[in-house]
Amino acid sequence: MTVERVSSIIIGMKLSFRKSLFAGLFAGFFYFKSVSEEYGKIKDYQANANITIDKEDMKAKITYLQPDKVRFDFSKPEDQVIVFNGETLTIYLPGHQAVLTQNANAEDSDAKGNAANLATSEGLSLMRRYYTVSYETSQEAVPLDEDKATGEVSEEKVVRLVLWRRTTSEAFRYIKLSITPKTKLIRRIEAVTPADVTYKIDFSDYEINQGLTAQRFSYDIPSAANSYDNFMF
Repeated sequence: MTVERVSSIIIGMKLSFRKSLFAGLFAGFFYFKSVSEEYGKIKDYQANANITIDKEDMKAKITYLQPDKVRFDFSKPEDQVIVFNGETLTIYLPGHQAVLTQNANAEDSDAKGNAANLATSEGLSLMRRYYTVSYETSQEAVPLDEDKATGEVSEEKVVRLVLWRRTTSEAFRYIKLSITPKTKLIRRIEAVTPADVTYKIDFSDYEINQGLTAQRFSYDIPSAANSYDNFMF
């Protein structure tokens, strides 16, 4: 086989790979966009969340109200609460009898923006802007869990997307999203930091558009707790 022939084969393989890669990127991008649009229809929701940060497990009920209110009521750690009411972030740590608060005023637009974009269509749009989106393997649904040691797989299937950061300024090197195909709701988020710390959140039992009001995001600070204002600065 001549050198020219070998070269033409290699070039052909490269072109084929690039076409396949770009097709996968575009397909993943448009699927992700459709998920973002689906979240744009959600006025409010509640869901159960199992949260794992490295080896620490937590459980919470998440409540969200468009456009920027979110609340975490934890059962593990018991009675811990995180609330953002659109203006103030409040964190109650019962083990320390402490309440941490941070105002997100006009001068602090970055803090307000970060809090407001949690689990919303705007947040997904930001991820689309700052991360490259593609299918992990293909657009076909795959088992949510798979035990490689035993070969056992879960019956529940999801569409899995991978988001790679465009610049090193982003907090996570990459993010994996597992999407329920029928509803296009996020079933699992796995995010890995540059230091290889993994954040995993499993969402279940969504209750959508129940007519929740802003009153749900009011929080009365326990009288015995010590308060620490503007703890981020």
